[in-house]
Amino acid sequence: MSSADTLSGHRPYSAPRMARAGAFAIGLIMVMAVGGCADGGAGFRPLYGSAELGGAGVSEKLAMVDIAPIPGRVGQRVRNELIFQSTGGGTPLPPEYRLDIAIRESISATLVRQDGNAAGQVYNLDASYRLIRVSDKKVVAEGKSYSRAAFERISSIFANVRAREEAENRAAKTVGEELRTRLLGHLAGQA
Repeated sequence: MSSADTLSGHRPYSAPRMARAGAFAIGLIMVMAVGGCADGGAGFRPLYGSAELGGAGVSEKLAMVDIAPIPGRVGQRVRNELIFQSTGGGTPLPPEYRLDIAIRESISATLVRQDGNAAGQVYNLDASYRLIRVSDKKVVAEGKSYSRAAFERISSIFANVRAREEAENRAAKTVGEELRTRLLGHLAGQA
């Protein structure tokens, strides 16, 4: 400690003192978060918990969403991902909502060699969605989701086709998971 710090009465913060302050702050945030969940009012609401929302749990509300067919192989992958995540492979409930999804696919070249061939590519998947209430045909939520999946190109044609399909599958899974999370958030707010 310098003589100036001693004269002014200022002590520099030590590592254990900083750790205790950080632990206190984290504990305070945790108490506030749990308190927000417990009050049932404006605060944090669990998406996956057993909290009842309008007479049905969030999982049951998600099973009441009819997912419209999406053209193409990747569109079918996105739809299958959403159906499996909403019903778990079981029978869907009578629909209260319909989800319309439009996708756009593109490829971006990366790692371009001097001869002009791309050694790597990125598969781009953009999805626009609209959640429509069946009873009055009103759009209750809409938005966009996207995913990017990189893959390498080599001399084997079969390997290139397979690598692109794997990239498409990864992108479709990512978009499906993100759309599910957005739907859960919206349906939880409909209570």
